[in-house]
Amino acid sequence: MTTPRWFTDTDEGHSQWYIDRFRGLAADGTDLGGEARLIDAMVPRGSRILDAGCGPGRVGAVLHACGHDVVGVDVDPELISAAEQDHPGPTWLVADLSDLNLAAQGQGEPFDAAVIAGNVLAFVAPGTEQQVLAQIAQHLRPDAFAVAGFHTDRYEMDAFDRHLLGAGFTLEHRFATWDLRPWRADAEFAVSVLRLPPA
Repeated sequence: MTTPRWFTDTDEGHSQWYIDRFRGLAADGTDLGGEARLIDAMVPRGSRILDAGCGPGRVGAVLHACGHDVVGVDVDPELISAAEQDHPGPTWLVADLSDLNLAAQGQGEPFDAAVIAGNVLAFVAPGTEQQVLAQIAQHLRPDAFAVAGFHTDRYEMDAFDRHLLGAGFTLEHRFATWDLRPWRADAEFAVSVLRLPPA
């Protein structure tokens, strides 16, 4: 198994820096719920949501507070430990998205939606992007969706579009920000809504 870029392309202590950064932003009152608000607007109350690459839990925590059943997964045990400490309520699990098997961790019920925020797809192991998307797709119900956001200089859009199709998704919408500003070819960020076919 190839090691995710989260471990190979970051400096020692990066995980703790990342945790401290978002704890500091939260303490300062910074709005950290934008991604979660978009997902919440797209699903019925009480939906089952997969927070794929959840980090220290900021997105999943907001979705849980909105009344959703949230399972967050991340490959980094340090980030999961922070999520458990800072945001009790959701289920937080250590898992590699490239071989995701939540049924083996007691979470066999499929999900209504998945959120892939925070440049997650730019931090997976090189060459596993389509595999990651396919593993997420396998955990969703028919006609469910995933929303992925990342900086376009970290993951080429042409490659992403090939990968999402190869994973069984279709591209339903694309925006330049999580607050739905219109997509343009030179945008620095992409937020893409991916849909699975109905049953």
